[in-house]
Amino acid sequence: MLIIMFLLAIALLVLLAMGEAKAATPSSPTYFYQQEITGKVSGPEGEPLEGVTVFIKNKRFGEVTTSEGTYAIKANPEDTLIFSFIGFKSREIAVGNQSSINVVLKEDIASLNEVLINAGYYTVKRRERTGNISRVTAEEIENQPVVSPLQALQGRMAGVEITSGGINPGTASSIRIRGRNSLRDEGNFPLYIIDGVPISSVPTESNSLVGSAGIDPLNNLNPNNIKSIEVLKDADATAIYGSRGANGVVLITTKTGKKTGTNLEARFYTGVSTVPRRLDLLNTAEYLEVRRQAFQNDEAEPTENNAYDLILWDQERNTDWQDFLFGGQAKTTSANLYFTGGSDLTSFRMGGSYFKQGTVYPTDYNYHKITGNFSLNHYSDNRKFKLGASINYGLDKNELAGNISLGPSVYLLPPNAPTIFNPDGSLNWEDWSNAGIDNPLEGYFNFSDIQTKSLIANINLSYEVLKGLHLKTSLGFTNYLTDESRKLPSRSYNPAENTINRSADLATQRNSWIIEPQLNYTTNLGKLETNFILGGTLQTENFTRQSLEGIGYASEALIGNLAAAESIVNAQTSNTEYRYAALFSRLGLNWDAKYYLNLTGRRDGSSRFGPNNRFANFGAIGTAWIFSEESFVQGFLPFLSFGKLRGSYGTTGNDQIGDYGYLDAYEATRGPGGLYPTSLANPDYSWEVNKKLEAGLELGFLDDRLNLGLSWYRNRSSNQLVGYPLPVTTGFGVVQANLPATVENRGFEIELTSYNINSDSFSWNTSFNLSIPKNELIRYPDIDQSSYANVYKVGYPLNITFNYNYTGLDPESGLYTFQDVNEDGRLNIEDKTLLEDRNRTFYGGLRNDFTYKGLNLQFLLEFVKQPGRLSFLNAGRPRNILTSYLNNSNYQRPTQSNEGSLAYSNAINSSVFNQDASFIRLKTISASYNLKNLASKLKLEQFQLFLNGQNLFTLTSYEGLDPESPFGGASINNLRTISGGLQLNF
Repeated sequence: MLIIMFLLAIALLVLLAMGEAKAATPSSPTYFYQQEITGKVSGPEGEPLEGVTVFIKNKRFGEVTTSEGTYAIKANPEDTLIFSFIGFKSREIAVGNQSSINVVLKEDIASLNEVLINAGYYTVKRRERTGNISRVTAEEIENQPVVSPLQALQGRMAGVEITSGGINPGTASSIRIRGRNSLRDEGNFPLYIIDGVPISSVPTESNSLVGSAGIDPLNNLNPNNIKSIEVLKDADATAIYGSRGANGVVLITTKTGKKTGTNLEARFYTGVSTVPRRLDLLNTAEYLEVRRQAFQNDEAEPTENNAYDLILWDQERNTDWQDFLFGGQAKTTSANLYFTGGSDLTSFRMGGSYFKQGTVYPTDYNYHKITGNFSLNHYSDNRKFKLGASINYGLDKNELAGNISLGPSVYLLPPNAPTIFNPDGSLNWEDWSNAGIDNPLEGYFNFSDIQTKSLIANINLSYEVLKGLHLKTSLGFTNYLTDESRKLPSRSYNPAENTINRSADLATQRNSWIIEPQLNYTTNLGKLETNFILGGTLQTENFTRQSLEGIGYASEALIGNLAAAESIVNAQTSNTEYRYAALFSRLGLNWDAKYYLNLTGRRDGSSRFGPNNRFANFGAIGTAWIFSEESFVQGFLPFLSFGKLRGSYGTTGNDQIGDYGYLDAYEATRGPGGLYPTSLANPDYSWEVNKKLEAGLELGFLDDRLNLGLSWYRNRSSNQLVGYPLPVTTGFGVVQANLPATVENRGFEIELTSYNINSDSFSWNTSFNLSIPKNELIRYPDIDQSSYANVYKVGYPLNITFNYNYTGLDPESGLYTFQDVNEDGRLNIEDKTLLEDRNRTFYGGLRNDFTYKGLNLQFLLEFVKQPGRLSFLNAGRPRNILTSYLNNSNYQRPTQSNEGSLAYSNAINSSVFNQDASFIRLKTISASYNLKNLASKLKLEQFQLFLNGQNLFTLTSYEGLDPESPFGGASINNLRTISGGLQLNF
């Protein structure tokens, strides 16, 4: 129903566009001579264009637009005005009886290669880049109702794999740039840089429903205030960041002010989100029949203890527990207000936003986010001195039900299970206790309040000492705080257990400052253009963690007031300091705008290593040849408008480990005056090293109307840093060490962009990306003698499982059977001889963008080829199962015996429940319409209505809730969201 309403709304926008176009059609002109024509020329985003040439066709008379984009010219009614500007498509408009003509110029396709790409410490034209950099612009980000900007990147970039952390707002998504390089999960995070300031990409710890995924450190950013996101992938692009760029770099640039005039922008939308899929589960009659069959098969007698659902519970009751648990609607509201302005020398932008999202669960909590931002750019009169400053502040409040199990334990309840609540709203303990089990929503009245605050500030100073020689300094500061308070009242738990009121508090704080002085010199010597950068980095980060529990509050109203607790227990505090220093340089050479060479070097020092291995050197070489500029190519391949070969090789490092791991560590004993060791020293472990090799081909056809990019890469990460497990007899669990293991990620990436139609009134653009990755452990000497013998295997990916060899159903017992490889009469790890690859085979996205006059329609299809597994098929237990069980003779018979449970458990570690979890998803669809006539009447620069949809439908054969979580099928990763709103520019 929501999808139908969404499509009807799109149809309404189309009708509005047709009506507006019809209303704008001029009547037959009445000619008169030498009338004055005035108007304004703007770019695609409504920005005024200064310096546009406005002239009369076939005449030599013309004018140039002012800094505000305005012009005035005298013309005859039969004349045609031509608007021309470098980098944009020229437009011809007949004068007729019009006295005011406002024009929006579109970017010229052939000029898109001139777009500047953010490469971190420098910018480079798209056509001249030697490294692999993917880019997403504001237009693609702001149309999505997401909390974190990472969620807006799914399906839009080759080589960038993003998996949602779930539907609880604030949960961190997983991002992998060209695969998993490190054996440690925490060693695979990319580097986040916001307006030149690095922030920690490690999700923040939480004890709430956010769970092990943690809190996303990018939550406090406002996606509507982001100008672009660039992802640096290969060695040439990332080596300038040294050890911090081992897993790729994510550069986020926020919007800045306009250089002319002032503008007030208001953007508002509201929407509703629902869970898009349901498991196909048994109804009460089917479920009870399977349960009775289990007792028959086991030749067991049903009793109130083992068959409470058959004896104690209502045999006619039929509850849809999925609808009960996640059948609600999560409402979303977003409001943004920005004020921009400036002159030729100074521009600014300031604004704020409010975002609120509810939940689909049967709880009363919301996620709130408030952000504020300010940016300033100023030049001196002679333009030698430049000052740039930006401040981004975010505050969010996340209210979650602290200990509720909102998963299969609830939505797989028997359909005839009793109610969760009593008529007065309290938890129903009696009916569940009679069956000898707890209420499945035990902990329902628990309350968690998670607040995070983020401040990111940056100042850039630049002075041109001599022509082409600039001295620069970047100063950055970040402050990130989380404060989590959990209240656990006794009424959340069975009163028979005499539970007392409790609370748990967790607070963390990250402070970081960074100074990066730079020297930048650019010069031209004939056909040779040279760019040289020399810089340094000094960074300090402090991390503090505090946790404690309060117990024995006299009343629920006092929970959280630690002074009212009977006692404080498990109080812990820790403080760590991380220091980082580096020297870096870059030499970029360009000969005749055809041959490019980029040399990068960096020397890093990290406090996470011992004195013997504290420093390391990293570097890269990148090269490119624009062969389409060669005369012999132009004559031989006239249809080729652009052609470039590029390649790169280099090394980056990795120091993503805990602090002080090279030292012995001790903790105080519970009794006074004592210490006991908690970790062993290893002063000799050193950096992981990632060697990256890449080759690429970029082609443009038909005046760049069709653009193709092909990339092949091979990344090898060696000298793996891990917490190496130790025997129990040592008294220590692990010791930090380097393993002689090498992990390789290789693959192909294809990017295709086509400008199918590009006329004045209608345009249609298509972009496509495909990634074919391969992950492999290519070296690990003597792995069979290590503690990782049953975790990894040389020649296979890191993400594998060791499985039993399934041998079919036992004809007598009807239970699953498996091969006893060593014939010792039991199944254990030694019998798990089959290896299963759990990685994606390929993934990508297809985007189309249509524009007809003031109407714009765009959609993105995300597709993934991957294996999966589903295990909701344990028939015979007091737990619902999939209806597919009823018509499949390959599953074991219903049973609740111990033998049957063991067989089912072994089946989960085999191929029995494997499924194809591939999918195609309509990730986003958005429609917008600019009401130009209405905007003109209201004296507005822009009046835009828009309608957005996200995750509207998914095509897949996978039977789980969301194929994005392909193993287990229990997670809901994405909500279906429909939102609509308006944008006003004053």
